[in-house]
Amino acid sequence: MATVDLTGEQFASTVEDNDIVLVDFWAEWCGPCKQFGPTYAAVSEKHKDVVFSKVDTEAEQQLAAEAGITSIPTLMAFREKVLVFSQPGALNAQQLEQVVDAVKALDMEEVHAHVARSQAAAASGQQDGSQIPEA
Repeated sequence: MATVDLTGEQFASTVEDNDIVLVDFWAEWCGPCKQFGPTYAAVSEKHKDVVFSKVDTEAEQQLAAEAGITSIPTLMAFREKVLVFSQPGALNAQQLEQVVDAVKALDMEEVHAHVARSQAAAASGQQDGSQIPEA
């Protein structure tokens, strides 16, 4: 699957309607973004079951702000509507493959249970101190 350009209007539905979504936040003027782009596109061709999307932070400034993007490129991975990975910086092909494989291998029952505990703790004003298992 080729990469898909996302706008603010498409972002939520793309994450909600697909099992695994990777999002590359980038800008045309960003040198590391230009280096990462071909790697991202090449890896997308190997994983037809994953949506590889791109958000142009210049065109989608509000979305980038809502996503807390402070450095580009930033790669985010969502699995079953949960943000499971977020990291700034360009990755090489091997590193990107490792991220994709790790996201696919996540125990989503455990992740959803962690999210539920965190939400319950936040609602009661506590912190549970645990971390979401990393991809």
